Amino acid sequence: MKMTEPATPHDAGVVVVDHPLVQHKLTLMRERQTATSAFRQLARELSMLLGYEAMRDLPLEPVEIDTPLERMEARRLAGKKLCLVSILRAGNGILDGLLDLVPSARIGHVGLYRDPETLEPVEYYLKLPDDVGNRICLVVDPMLATGHSAVAAIDRLKQAGCNRMVFVCLLASPEGVACLRRAHPDVRIVTCAIDRGLDEHGYIRPGLGDAGDRLFGTK
Repeated sequence: MKMTEPATPHDAGVVVVDHPLVQHKLTLMRERQTATSAFRQLARELSMLLGYEAMRDLPLEPVEIDTPLERMEARRLAGKKLCLVSILRAGNGILDGLLDLVPSARIGHVGLYRDPETLEPVEYYLKLPDDVGNRICLVVDPMLATGHSAVAAIDRLKQAGCNRMVFVCLLASPEGVACLRRAHPDVRIVTCAIDRGLDEHGYIRPGLGDAGDRLFGTK
């Protein structure tokens, strides 16, 4: 996939995927009149496309196989299966597309909500595979807005022993990117776009609205 220069051009840890299909589908998601069912399907399709880039560096190992014509040395994924960690609740909306790519991946959940006054994350749930520290984790949330929830989730994963992570989101703000990169410079960010910035309520502008509400039809 062709890549744009990220909004932080000297930061190799931020990847903006500008493939035409990605940008087209993102535009459809941004549209106010896009129905809930279409929004969900687009989120699934975009997460799959983002997954290709997020998984670019997965380790491989050689394996001997028999094709219909001859024996050969091929390559397959090495090590423990991936762990996909959803930041609840909206993160669940982009799990399916990633699972289409790696259906055997393990799943973890971090439950966080944003305090409407402080905009700080409050944890209410955590469930991870016992051996999460031995797995590469893709941490998923549709929006990287203030960055506080992403930082809190990755803090908890590191406490659990995980040290190989990629953060995958549909949209990011410059403030969110800066916050996450400052707290966890070892975690690569893969996104469709970095928008203009945040408003006084912590929403990404121009954005696509509240991803959770649009995914689940709650507003």
